[in-house]
Amino acid sequence: MARESGERLMAPAYRGLVIGLLATTVCFAFEAMAVTTAMPVVAAALGGEHTYGLAFSLYLTGSLAATATAGPWCDAAGPRPALLTGLGLMVVGLCLCGGAWDFGVFTLGRAVSGAGAGFLIVPVYVIIGKVLPSALQPVMFGWFSAGWVVPSLVGPYVSGLLAQHASWRWPFVGVAPIVLVAVALTWPRVRHLGAPVPGPEDPAAPSAASARDGRRRALLGAALAAGVAAAQWAAQAWGDPDTRSAVPPAAIGAVVLAGVVTAAVTAPRLMPRGVVRAARGLPAVIVVRGLLTLAFFGAEAFIPLMLVDRYGLEPSIAGLALTAGALGWTAGSFAQARGWLTKPGFLVTGSALLVACMAGIAAVVSLAATPWLLATAWALAGAGMGMALSTTSVLVLDYSDDATRGRNSASLQMADMLGGVIGTAGAGTLYSLLLTPERTPGPGVFALLTASLAVSALLAVFAGTRTGERPAPAAASPAQGERA
Repeated sequence: MARESGERLMAPAYRGLVIGLLATTVCFAFEAMAVTTAMPVVAAALGGEHTYGLAFSLYLTGSLAATATAGPWCDAAGPRPALLTGLGLMVVGLCLCGGAWDFGVFTLGRAVSGAGAGFLIVPVYVIIGKVLPSALQPVMFGWFSAGWVVPSLVGPYVSGLLAQHASWRWPFVGVAPIVLVAVALTWPRVRHLGAPVPGPEDPAAPSAASARDGRRRALLGAALAAGVAAAQWAAQAWGDPDTRSAVPPAAIGAVVLAGVVTAAVTAPRLMPRGVVRAARGLPAVIVVRGLLTLAFFGAEAFIPLMLVDRYGLEPSIAGLALTAGALGWTAGSFAQARGWLTKPGFLVTGSALLVACMAGIAAVVSLAATPWLLATAWALAGAGMGMALSTTSVLVLDYSDDATRGRNSASLQMADMLGGVIGTAGAGTLYSLLLTPERTPGPGVFALLTASLAVSALLAVFAGTRTGERPAPAAASPAQGERA
C-alpha cells in the first residue's frame, strides 16, 4: 500500500509540486547542517569568536517572528504571498552570508534567512492541505522526514570540505539557486490558490474574528521576537570586551531586562494555558519540547567547534559528529514508532539519555579523551532526541481536536524555536564570557558549557513525568515538525 501511495504521489499531476516541496525541505536541512559545520571557519575568518552564538540564535529569532506572522497571513490571503516573501528573504539572507565582509553582516544574513525559512515553512503545510488529497498527505510528511536523511549524511562533510579547501562562502551561495528552483517547481501548482472564500453562513463574522486573532498573534509574535533579539544582543555584548568597554554596563543590563520581560509577557499568550507552571497534560508536553531543544541545539552549535579547537580536527572530519547525531535521531524516531514503551515512557527515557550523553561529553572534553567517544555520545544524544521529540509531536495531536490542532501545533513550534534561541544564545554568551583575553577557549570551557545545558535536559525528565497519556482522537492528522 505504501508503494502504491508513493507512486500516486509522483503522478504527473503532483510530480513538480512534490519535487519542489522536497527540494525546499532539503534546502532547510542542508543549510542547518552546513552552517554548523562551517561556523568555526567563518568565526575565525570574520572575527566572530565573541558573538559566535548569535549566528545560530538570530536565525531562530527571525523564524519565530515570521512563523507567527505567516500563519494568519496564509489564512487571510492564501499561501502565495508568504511563499514568495519567504523565497525572497531566504535568497537575500544566503547571499548576505556568502558575501559577508564582517561577522555583523553575516549574523544579519542569518536573521534574514531565518525569516525566510519561517515564511516558507507555513505555506508549505497550507499547500499540502489544499492541493494534495488527504490520502497522500501522510505520505508527503513521511517523505519530508526522509528529506533530512541525505543532508544529514553528506551535508556536514561536504560543507567541511568546502570550508577547508575552497571557501566557507560556498555552502551559503550554493544553496540559493536550489531555493529558486524549488519554488519554481512549486509555483505552477499554487498560483491559483488565492484567499479562502467565506462560507455561506454569516460570512462576515467568522472572517472578522479570524482576522482579529491573526493580527493579535502576529503582533505578539513580533513583540516576542523583538524581546528575544534584544536580550540576545545585549547578552552577547556583555561577553564582548570591546562592546562592553564602549557601552555602559547599566545600558546593557537595561536592554537585557527589557528583552526578557517582553518575552516573558508575550510567550505565554501564544502557548496553552498552564505552560508557565508545566501543568499536567498538554502544557507539560510543550515545556518538555522547549527544554529539550534548548539543551540539544545549544550544544549542537558547539560540537564542531569543540572538535576543531580542542582536538585540532579538520572541519570535514568534525562535521561527521553531526552526521552521527542525525543518524541517532533517525534511529530514536523509529524506536518510538515501534511502541516498546508508553508515550510518557519514551519521553522520560529519551530525555534521560540526553542528560547522560551530555554529561559524558563534558567528561570526554575535560579529560581530552578520544574524540570518537564524543561522536558516539552525540549519536546517542541524537537517539534520545529522536525518541523524545517524536513523542511530543504525537502527544500534542493526542491532546488536540479539530478546533485546537493547528493552534497547539503552532505552540509546539514556538516552544521549539524558543528553546533553540535560548540554548544557542545562552551557550554563546557563556562561551564568550569564558574566552581568554587571546580569544581562545580556556581549559574546561566546553565541558562547563555542555554540563550547563544538560541541566535543561534534566528538567525535561521531571516535566516528562507530568505529561500523561491520552488516547488519540479518531481523526488524527499526521505529526508535523521538520525533524520530528
